[in-house]
Amino acid sequence: MRVGTAAWERIDSIGECFEEISRTGPVASVTVLADRFGRIATDLRVSLTDRCNLRCTYCMPAEGLAWMPQPQQLTDDEVNRLVRIAVEQLGVTEVRFTGGEPLIRRGLVGIVAAAARLDPRPQLSVTTNGIGLDRVAGALKEAGLNRVNVSLDTLDPARFHTLTRRDRHADVLAGLRAAADAGLTPVKINTVLMRGVNDDEAAALLQFALDHGYQLRFIEQMPLDAQHQWTRAEMVTADEILAALKPFDLRPDNVSRGTAPAETWLIPHHVDAAGEPARVGVIASVTRPFCGDCDRTRLTADGQIRNCLFATDESDLRKLLRDGAPDNEIADAWQVAMRGKRAGHGIDDPTFLQPARPMSAIGG
Repeated sequence: MRVGTAAWERIDSIGECFEEISRTGPVASVTVLADRFGRIATDLRVSLTDRCNLRCTYCMPAEGLAWMPQPQQLTDDEVNRLVRIAVEQLGVTEVRFTGGEPLIRRGLVGIVAAAARLDPRPQLSVTTNGIGLDRVAGALKEAGLNRVNVSLDTLDPARFHTLTRRDRHADVLAGLRAAADAGLTPVKINTVLMRGVNDDEAAALLQFALDHGYQLRFIEQMPLDAQHQWTRAEMVTADEILAALKPFDLRPDNVSRGTAPAETWLIPHHVDAAGEPARVGVIASVTRPFCGDCDRTRLTADGQIRNCLFATDESDLRKLLRDGAPDNEIADAWQVAMRGKRAGHGIDDPTFLQPARPMSAIGG
């Protein structure tokens, strides 16, 4: 595997930092979450629950999916401790809280506040379906949250009900408005297009985002559904998405994406809420994989480290926590877990196996 350009830039930057420290004084012990291929994980995704108040067809069955027993779930204090270890000892600079649906977690505001007090302070975000965001957006902003990603796959309330099996479309729109009003910007929308379901809405969704100052990211559907019914033939590809956006006359974005999962394009004659050139992104994990620049590490709601979204094994930090292990032992175990990261997700490999956990139990 070739290490991505962004990964090499990150390695060079860390090397320059060490050289500067050595010129000005003794070199302190610095640890990072590095794998065998030179990638360094600085982005932590924390799943706070596997529960959700929607039942999206591409994620969950209508019924019958058992939730994680409460005693298995990390407590707020345990989440706070692991986030602190990641930031203070392992070089994590961005923390995103996910689910399931993270707004269901009663301690969310307190967890965000604890992370915001860390030194160095990480960038903090939440990925949510938006239901209930209108009630807590202000509190999350005050606690220190920087921004949100809100999932929205259709502008049609009836189609939303079909896709999610719930009548909550208006609540999602209210959540988007509240996030923008609270200053949780840029407000990003995550959209999954499905063939024959909502793939006719690409242009309308982008116009909606432009009209409201949101940033839209289309995501290729991935093999992470609880039903294990994903097929590549039914997935709407990045090329198809871009073809549907042809009326917008998109232009290549010359700004480096770095380690960001979305490849972006400029939208002529439009600006975003901050007055910057408007952009639309496509996260093409399947057809245009960006594994060489991946900088993510994942913590599940029950305290397991996943070094890849598609990993088939996990490393247990919850047991270490509850057995009384010190911070340095937990940090060491986390480093070992990341060293086992594979070169890529292997979706195109005939031997690829879908993870046993669905997306709702892994975290975005």
